[in-house]
Amino acid sequence: MQVIEPKTKQDFEKYYQLRYDVLRKPWNQPEGSEKDESDGDSIHAFIKNENGEVVAIGRLHFNNPREAQVRYMAVHPDYRGKNTGGEILNYLEQKAKEKGAEKIVLQARELAVNFYIRNGYLVVEKTFLLFNSIQHYLMEKSLK
Repeated sequence: MQVIEPKTKQDFEKYYQLRYDVLRKPWNQPEGSEKDESDGDSIHAFIKNENGEVVAIGRLHFNNPREAQVRYMAVHPDYRGKNTGGEILNYLEQKAKEKGAEKIVLQARELAVNFYIRNGYLVVEKTFLLFNSIQHYLMEKSLK
């Protein structure tokens, strides 16, 4: 399976559907809450399975010319533990390097902290509680 960037309306619909299904729906959040104002100027990436279904996604945007941020990482439950998330993360890191970023930051859900540690990220601090139930941690990785 290959990491690609969504190009068509249909690609983006599938991309946002997985983002909603994994990151918002389980907490009874409304459709549309999976999108934000930075989507238009971000780099989006996904992996499709052999049936054309989107099984992993992630987004990269720049906070400033030297700092990129990964957001909305999501992997379909059937594809967890198969390095699909790692492939998305590696792709986004490479894009950040190509555009001159020196570090990447992200807000990791508590259950994902070890995934990011395995991929070279360090915990900076405990941050916010999303939906009154999901603890997040600021993490970063140097790209130098």
